Amino acid sequence: MKIIESASNQWMKQIKKLHKKKFRDETQTYLIEGEHLVEEALDYHADIAWIITTEEGLIKYSQLISRIEDEKCVIIPHKLLKDLSELPTPQEIIAVVKKQQEFDILDTQQHYLLLDNIQDPGNLGTMIRTADAAGFSTVVLGIGTTDLYASKVQRAMQGSQFHINILSHIDLVRWTKEAREKGLLVVASALDSQAMSFKELNRQTPTAIIMGNEGQGVSPQLLAVVDKKIYIPMKGLSESLNVAVAAGILMFHF
Repeated sequence: MKIIESASNQWMKQIKKLHKKKFRDETQTYLIEGEHLVEEALDYHADIAWIITTEEGLIKYSQLISRIEDEKCVIIPHKLLKDLSELPTPQEIIAVVKKQQEFDILDTQQHYLLLDNIQDPGNLGTMIRTADAAGFSTVVLGIGTTDLYASKVQRAMQGSQFHINILSHIDLVRWTKEAREKGLLVVASALDSQAMSFKELNRQTPTAIIMGNEGQGVSPQLLAVVDKKIYIPMKGLSESLNVAVAAGILMFHF
């Protein structure tokens, strides 16, 4: 095990840089925090580079830590762990994980969730977690969608990134055209006169559902290439639903 006691340690400085997207992209690694996420990473064979804990955490999480090689465990004081954490009250365990491999193979017998320029980390993580719960095989993140590996997204996903395939930085217009050519039904959430109620769709048909930006919706370029536009009928006076709530309704329909 490695023991580090100073914030000026070069290794610690490099790990703290993982709070920034640029460095996550450069190193192809990211941080997860807390017992649950570390356990999910271990259970689903994520590639863990380091587990960082304290003397107290070494005892409290001994069963988890025993599942990795000793040389991957780093012990630091609570003060340094709190400085490294992005939580107000951190648990005594953090892991550095290598980004998951992406599998861009289209299966026309599966359901897909496509996300167009989603900006809110909580919405992104919630939709991925819901796709996991609903049995979707893949979530496709369009160019411009917020970073999958940001800490707020990680907390909202609750480990679902280890369960399902996620594609990132995808040209959704091109992906949609190719999917339709191969026979997959592609629908987009939209509020316009051409949209149909989602209840009219055959829930047995493998489908790709597109959800759009929180303020602007699905881009016009993408709406122009889908099979159908759909909406969720509402009985109350609200003009719209939160995008993650709407996505959950549509995904569980299928």
